[in-house]
Amino acid sequence: MENSILIAIYIHAFFGGLGLITGIGSVIVKKGSKIHKRLGKLFSIGMLTSSIISLPIAWMPKHINPFLFLIGLFTIYLVITGNRALTFKPKLKEKATLLDTSISGSMLVISIIMILLGVFGFFQKIDNSILYLFFGVFGLLLTIKDFYFFKKYKKQKNAWLLNHISKITGALIASITAFIVAGLGIGNLIAWTLPSILGTFYIAYWSKQYKRKNN
Repeated sequence: MENSILIAIYIHAFFGGLGLITGIGSVIVKKGSKIHKRLGKLFSIGMLTSSIISLPIAWMPKHINPFLFLIGLFTIYLVITGNRALTFKPKLKEKATLLDTSISGSMLVISIIMILLGVFGFFQKIDNSILYLFFGVFGLLLTIKDFYFFKKYKKQKNAWLLNHISKITGALIASITAFIVAGLGIGNLIAWTLPSILGTFYIAYWSKQYKRKNN
């Protein structure tokens, strides 16, 4: 059993590393170029595979970690919605599908659960309960923004692109955070939250750039 868990962890780490490397590469190269798209596909494959494998690992003996399980679901949500944002390009679809709303609705419920666990843990003085609150609120804001996007995307030029950038960058932030926490063994509050804070500024910068370019 222990060997099986170890193999699963190695596979999880391999695909997580693939996601990290290709994700950074896709940020560096020219947006929209052929190599950007190829790196983006590899990034999505790496992050999805790594995150899906992390789900059963988080419930295996001696590795039980509900928080990492929820973060795995959060990462899957970011990658899937980041890619589905591309389907909202002009003339590709008339409105959000049931699949779109179901994905965001599921993450909305997961985010509320994380917030409740964080509040409960805070009053029970459980370590790192603030992380449940931090990522729960973060997820809640993203999913609320999703439903606003579903209603208004046709009225906002390149809304699909800004949504794609924010979600995929969010998934890259998750990859960088995992490398710092698991790879480097730094598991304090700053290591968990700083990449998300810096990444938010990066997303805001690119959003401003694209809005300025199209005005």
